[in-house]
Amino acid sequence: MEKKLILGQSISKKILETLEKRVKKLKSKKITPKLVVILVGNDKPSTSYVKHKGKAAEKIGINYKLHHFKKIISEKSLIKKIEEIQKTEKPNGMIVQLPLPKHINEVKVLNTINPKIDIDCLTNENLGKVISRSHKILPPTPNAILSAISYTKIDLKGKNVVIIGSGLLIGRPLSIILSNLKATVTLCNSSSKKIKEKCLLADIIISGTGKKHIIKAEMIKKGAIVIDAGVSFHKNKMY
Repeated sequence: MEKKLILGQSISKKILETLEKRVKKLKSKKITPKLVVILVGNDKPSTSYVKHKGKAAEKIGINYKLHHFKKIISEKSLIKKIEEIQKTEKPNGMIVQLPLPKHINEVKVLNTINPKIDIDCLTNENLGKVISRSHKILPPTPNAILSAISYTKIDLKGKNVVIIGSGLLIGRPLSIILSNLKATVTLCNSSSKKIKEKCLLADIIISGTGKKHIIKAEMIKKGAIVIDAGVSFHKNKMY
């Protein structure tokens, strides 16, 4: 198989164009979607993600509002704020940007979101639906990765897929989704051994970590597909 570069920006552009048409159709019916994002602290990758989400939302005509809280906010106060925002602003979609500071229980906070407006599908109810294949939507980043894979026209059935990174946003939900599509999935975390050997057997390698240069050329077999879904910063440069 010859080398082929998958341009995520071109795929993203097509998706945004489709969504813009759908938003216009809703607006013609006097319905304007509203997205609320909760950001705690100043984690650089999170700040970058939130910035891009805001630009994309505004570009396609969605009302967007960011609630930015200090890193020192207590878990109890954050939960109360999220409950108040849902009650008073009545958004159609809500995202709590991860990771949260270590003193805050992410699962507890995420389950404060009404599952009907849980964009990231991270409430217990929506994760359960992903597992049981009874979902109406998929988590955004795993779904974007599926879009990139579909661009290659590869059949996932029976393919060996290695996912590096077992986080809640990418690794764990993506491993379930790909398993449901009959792929053979290996999910690697920070304690995994012989990652190079695992990658050399993979037809598809997906990086969902916040570390740069984690996948090297000698870890990739000829013809394998590599998708990088992680973001990291080093000396103010994004990788």
